[in-house]
Parts: sequence; C-alpha cells; structure tokens
Amino acid sequence: MALIVQKFGGTSVGTLDRIRNVAARAIATQKRGHDVVLIVSAMSGETNRLLKLAHEVTAVPDAREMDALAATGEQVSAALTAMAVQSLGTGARSLLGHQIKIQTDSAYTKARIRAISGAKIFDVLRQGQIAVVAGFQGVDDNGDITTLGRGGSDTTAVAIAAAIGADACEIYTDVDGVYTTDPNVCPSARKINRISYEEMLELASLGAKVLQIRSVEVAMKYGVPVHVRSSFSDVPGTWVVGEEKSLEDVVVAGVAYDKGEAKVLLQSVVDKPGVVAKIFGALAAENISVDMIIQNTSTGSADAASTDVTFTVAKTDLNRVKPLIEELGRSVGAKAVQYDEDIVKVSIVGLGMKSHAGIAARMFDILARESINIQAISTSEIKISCLIASKYTELAVRALHDGFGLDKAAQAPAPAEPT
Repeated sequence: MALIVQKFGGTSVGTLDRIRNVAARAIATQKRGHDVVLIVSAMSGETNRLLKLAHEVTAVPDAREMDALAATGEQVSAALTAMAVQSLGTGARSLLGHQIKIQTDSAYTKARIRAISGAKIFDVLRQGQIAVVAGFQGVDDNGDITTLGRGGSDTTAVAIAAAIGADACEIYTDVDGVYTTDPNVCPSARKINRISYEEMLELASLGAKVLQIRSVEVAMKYGVPVHVRSSFSDVPGTWVVGEEKSLEDVVVAGVAYDKGEAKVLLQSVVDKPGVVAKIFGALAAENISVDMIIQNTSTGSADAASTDVTFTVAKTDLNRVKPLIEELGRSVGAKAVQYDEDIVKVSIVGLGMKSHAGIAARMFDILARESINIQAISTSEIKISCLIASKYTELAVRALHDGFGLDKAAQAPAPAEPT
C-alpha cells in the first residue's frame, strides 16, 4: 500500500461534474489499496473573481485582507470535493491550511512555507477516509491566513507529500504531461516520460507553465517523485525525479520561451568601478529581479571610457521601474536610455549539456540559418538562453526543437505506477 498525494487544479474542479470526476479518481486510487490525500485549487476563475471584487472596493486592497478573501476559493473547493466523495459512499474530511497546520511566514500574497504538521491528515487516513486539503493557503505565527502566490496549490501538494513521507505526488492538470516544448507552437513536440528536477526547474523558470517553480524546488530538496498527468484521461504522464544516468544521456530535454521580459539599454555609461554595482544595487533595493545582464567592451580613453549596459526585467515591472532607471541613467552619465518590449527569451535545457561540448555553437548556428539575430546570451550548467525579436518566436522554437532532434529523440522509460 502506498501513500499518494493527488493535486487537482482549477480547471479540474471547475464545475460540479468535474469535482465528481476528481472524487471518483481519488476513490479508485483508494480502492487499489492506497491512502489518498487530495489537494484542490479554487474553481477556475474564482480567484480572479475574488480579487476583482477587492479592487472594486478599494484601489489598493490591504494584503492581509486579500489573503483572507482569496483563501475562501480553496475552502469552497475542498468542502465540495469532500461532499462529492461522501456522496459516492466513501468517507472524506476537508482540511484548511490552519487546521493541518501549514505554518508560513507573514509575506501576505506570497508567503513561504516553514513547517507542516501531518498529524491531522494521518488522523483522517487512519479512519479509512480521504483527506481533502485546501491548497494555496497557510497560517502565520499570528494566526492570520496567508496565501502562497499564483500556482501555490502545486507547492502545497509537494510540501505536504514531503511532510507526510508520501510515495508519490500526482499533479493533475488540463495537459497530460511535460512536453519537449509548447505543442501549440511546435506540432512535433513530444511528451517526456521522465525529466530531472533540475531540468524541470529550469524549464519552469524559463516560461514552461506546467509546474510552479517553488513546487519543483521543494520536490528537489526533499526528493519527492512528482507525476504530472491529465485530469481527463488515465494515460501515464511525466515523472519529475532525481538526476539519473539515463537522463544525462539526453543532451537537450526541452525548449522553452518567455515573452514576459523587457530589455533595457543604458547607452555610453561611464566605465569605472562601482557604476554597475550602483545600477543593480538600486534595482535590488526596489525588489526588481534582473535576468540577463550584458556589459560591452569599453570605448574611449582610459580617463573617459564608456560602455553600454543592457539588462532585462519583467514587463510587469517595467512601468513601475522606469522612473528609477531614468534617474540611474542620469547619475551614471548614460547618453540615452532605451527600452524594448518586443523581445522573447528562447532557451534550451538538458542535463547532457554538462558532458557534451559544442551545444552553444550548435544553437547559435541553428538560429543563424534561420536569419535570427541574437541580442543577448546567458548560460548555466544545463541551460542556454538567447534573447531575440519576438516576431521570430515560433520559428526559433521549431528550429531549435527539431534541430536538436527532440521530435524523435529516445527517452528514458517511465517508472512503474504504484499498484
């Protein structure tokens, strides 16, 4: 007998019929002899509806009250799902974040989990019932309700799986697994049987939307096997697991793209020690995350040397940070400040990059053959990212995907299902 955590997102519980489908799936798993813990998100569209109400009441809602409001969406889903399980003849109990309890810090709307007690969950399981837990929420040291940020139910599920020593954490979504790239952009994209935590973390951070980044971080830290699969079929999905030799044999596991960044160019900045530190220190002080950074070679004499500094920030932060960037530009002697939101970051990810030379050169050659100019480059041990004009997004993704053989590459076998 295995201990299985199953998480169902908003689409999966979007209607009463879908909630009944979730209940039937959980019961079927229990009838195979397993203990089952369900984690549910709010019904699709519900969180947005609640947040819209808050902004209709006040232009700047209090963050604490926002969390108290937003958490009710998951409370509704948990109660309805428990009722649906009961209506099918099986015992179930709904549990909220403060009942378990899921202890977090007090960073309202984006709290981080500090600890989870599994005692309440085990009490329900010992009675032969299914535990239905509201995702996305916790409680701080003051007893106030907190939420974990968008996609936080994924994090709830993986964190609970780690806390109770679950054998697997199944993440049910409206897709049937993790693909080599976005199938809507590249028709030859394939579902991946098995991918490492490291690769999944990179793909999630680079624009893949299947799993929330923090959930992958928790899974990797505690070694929780995660199975991403469809709510609407029984086909096996994608297992996210630890690094293995078979995974290292695949040079490139996937291609990701992110249209959510904007490029900033500070032209002809005074080139002397401390200038770059001043620029990025000021951005950090405003909690602005910077991704790619490029500093060109100095020009001019030693006494009057200058350089161009280019970096990217989230588009959602750009308008807020423009006044600061303009001020910084003046203070470091920039001749001009330029912005470009018409860009996309295209990336390749794979454990095999660690032991295979020439991957970057091959990526650049593939893009060059399509006459795609690279504006910036960043790399890590298992990732290479290029900044290009957004009009080339689909062309670049398809060219890289098929150029690295992802349309036909062999895969590591998927692990056996719990029986």
